[in-house]
Amino acid sequence: MKFARPEEECGIFGIYNHKEAANLTYLGLYALQHRGQEACGIVSSDGQNLFSHKSMGLVADVFGNPDIFRYLPGNSAIGHVRYSTTGDSVVKNVQPILVNYSRGSIAVSHNGNIVNSQLIRAELEAWGSIFQTTMDTEIIVHLLAASKSSSLEDRIIEALNRIKGAYCLLFLTETRMVAARDPHGFRPLCLGKLGNSYVVASESCALDLIEAEFIREIEPGEMVVIGKDGVTSHFPFKKEIPAPCIFEFVYFARPDSFIFGKNVYQVRKELGRQLAREHGIEADIVIPVPDSGVPAAMGYAEESGLLFEMGLIRNHYVGRTFIEQAQSIRHFGVKIKLNPVREILKGKRVVVIDDSIVRGTTSRKIVKMVRNAGAKEVHMRISSPPTSYPCYYGIDTPNRKELISSSHTIEEIRRYITADSLGYLSREGLMQAVGGKAGCHCHACFTGEYPIQFPRLGPEPQLDLFEKEPLL
Repeated sequence: MKFARPEEECGIFGIYNHKEAANLTYLGLYALQHRGQEACGIVSSDGQNLFSHKSMGLVADVFGNPDIFRYLPGNSAIGHVRYSTTGDSVVKNVQPILVNYSRGSIAVSHNGNIVNSQLIRAELEAWGSIFQTTMDTEIIVHLLAASKSSSLEDRIIEALNRIKGAYCLLFLTETRMVAARDPHGFRPLCLGKLGNSYVVASESCALDLIEAEFIREIEPGEMVVIGKDGVTSHFPFKKEIPAPCIFEFVYFARPDSFIFGKNVYQVRKELGRQLAREHGIEADIVIPVPDSGVPAAMGYAEESGLLFEMGLIRNHYVGRTFIEQAQSIRHFGVKIKLNPVREILKGKRVVVIDDSIVRGTTSRKIVKMVRNAGAKEVHMRISSPPTSYPCYYGIDTPNRKELISSSHTIEEIRRYITADSLGYLSREGLMQAVGGKAGCHCHACFTGEYPIQFPRLGPEPQLDLFEKEPLL
């Protein structure tokens, strides 16, 4: 059973010119584990050959045996943590992808989603290409192999000019590492330095862990080539209006990361402050839904003057496999992951802060849990606008029929989750808290205004909100 919230997409990390490249890549992936808990892998280079180790599972499990690093030699490496947004959840789809072709070997790590991948794949298959995975990332490898350009940079440019969508990419050859970010800049990517070594990571928290210096964010539409002669920057793609994903601030990125020019923790606190201005209410305490709701709840409490409490305690050691093992335990649902502190909640008017409501089932169970712990009133506050549209740029959101706000009013949602009141942060309040102007972020999950067009399907049936389902 997946919890009813969007799933993180993927995380990428790479380091060039360090004697412990694979070990540091392991640490970098560990810091990025929140971006993908399904599978992970590392490819290293010793200057002549590429070496790979990847598997299903968490970083600490896949690379828990120190002997593994003996088989990942070399001074350069790239890695990947995965949550599948396209492609099946099987070992063959674990990244980085490593291939040998006429010009040598190359490995690729990808964070994002290519919206025209099916069209390109059909074209390549018609010309005889044989695919080994079901991932959209593999089409990039085929386009590279088919290119007639003589230089690696030109082959990458030619391949990326064919694709549309969201991508942060790391390429590793025997002698070079190349990073690229799509012209809209949907996903974060940063450049750092550790001594004489260069580091690229999805988020700056990965640089912090290995004590690398943060240099800058890689710009939308930029390609950075790292080799023995240093770092060169290119802007070979058509310039587009930047559209960094605003949900990275709301939920996905780690609070200690610096993305899109801002610290995530500070932005989330401001989301909470703005939420309190818009939806203040008489109450006794403010509690977060941990962990992503904590900074917003702190901001809400500060702005409203209410007492901040940790009224829900999270069990950090719950794995998806445990939750899925038996149908007989599924009804425990959120109780496996969260437990209320009765002594804090009993007799109180409680404001519960969460980052989003997706299907509504989790919020419904949380409200029931807090009320059963003795709360006199339960007021739900959400630090983002209603999520009414699916994401096609690298986040695993449900289709529209499963998004509760796509077909129900706020009052209907309030009744469904059984809260005494419900308030969402407005779109205007979100933009004010983030500090950007309208149109400078991708907010398609709230508005349905997609920066890149894609084939649309027919209308989907609406979710029947009030059909019977078990509560806690």
